[in-house]
Amino acid sequence: MVTLADFGPEVRAEVKQVREVVSALHQQLIKWNLVVWTAGNVSQRLRTADLMVIKPSGVRYENLTPNSMVVCDLEGNVVDGAEAPSSDTASHAYIYRNMPGVYGVVHTHSTYATAWAATGQNIPCGLTMMGDEFGGPVPVGPFRLIGSEAIGKGVVETLKKYPKSPAVLMQNHGPFTVGRDAEAAVKAAAMTEEVAHTMWAARQLGDIIEIDQADIDKLNDRYQNVYGQH
Repeated sequence: MVTLADFGPEVRAEVKQVREVVSALHQQLIKWNLVVWTAGNVSQRLRTADLMVIKPSGVRYENLTPNSMVVCDLEGNVVDGAEAPSSDTASHAYIYRNMPGVYGVVHTHSTYATAWAATGQNIPCGLTMMGDEFGGPVPVGPFRLIGSEAIGKGVVETLKKYPKSPAVLMQNHGPFTVGRDAEAAVKAAAMTEEVAHTMWAARQLGDIIEIDQADIDKLNDRYQNVYGQH
């Protein structure tokens, strides 16, 4: 069995740093009302080794610390940690193995995004901010049972069809988001809930006016390559 002691000081130093980051980001899920009780999880992949850091299963958010974060390899095997890892670990690992540019994964059960997932509907792209962040609608993925890498496979299959989107709504389950690191994936989770809520409200008022794909592409290019500090 491989343990953290089998890795060099560079890897162990990154594990320490990533544990701190992942622990702190779980509090952002609470701040933005994306989770309740023990639901949801954040993980981040290391850059110095094929390892990831993820939330322990069933532990309340107020009890999470950097030391309680679990280190796993990219097959989902525990490398370091006193607690059992999240029940979504195998799916996070599958995403990392099959999406090489992804270094952060987040899963929530946020209310409005999960409502769209329960109805099996994409969130239509009726806002410029959706063009910016998602490059189109937020897609719905297939129904998959929890506890294996099946959900991860569904996430990867769906995002291959929507390569600009950092989010997928797994049918009857909830949103998964990805990013260049865990913070980017948490941001995508917060944005997913924001647009899910706004598009739900828009539906109550009337038909959503969807934005043409040519304009979405221009919005997305500007946001990804011009907006902000570079």
